[in-house]
Amino acid sequence: MTPNLQSVDYAALRTNQAFIIGLSILAFILNAPWLAAVVTVFMFIGTIISIPAFGFVYKRALKPWGWVKPDVLQDNPEPHRFAQGFGSVVMLASIVSLGAGAAALGWGLVWLVVALAALNLFAGFCVGCALYYWLKRLNVPGFVKAPPSDTFPGMRPKVN
Repeated sequence: MTPNLQSVDYAALRTNQAFIIGLSILAFILNAPWLAAVVTVFMFIGTIISIPAFGFVYKRALKPWGWVKPDVLQDNPEPHRFAQGFGSVVMLASIVSLGAGAAALGWGLVWLVVALAALNLFAGFCVGCALYYWLKRLNVPGFVKAPPSDTFPGMRPKVN
């Protein structure tokens, strides 16, 4: 068992990923950079206050109404926060690109975030989390948590 693990509700993380995916695709379909900017702001604020950006939807609606059940596992929240923060930086780069008239680059970056969130949502592999753990292996300051024992870096921890 890896020391200092905390309870992480994967249902809240999946809700967050689903909203990032859905709203980002909607922004692309509607050609609405402002909506991509809203997603970016939510992701940035969520990272700063250490919660999933759209976790409030899970906490205030989906969970109380019984539509989504908690899925609490022992894990490190820091890699998930890092992944969301890194995603918000990529989304910010997309907004800047869209504002500068580089639509292909801007929407391409949005689709990169969509693809990585979908990989996490549907396959259980968090690229940002894996990156966090690899930076820890390289002894980069600030990256101090190791993946839970018997868990490949970036993969969902096994249920004990």
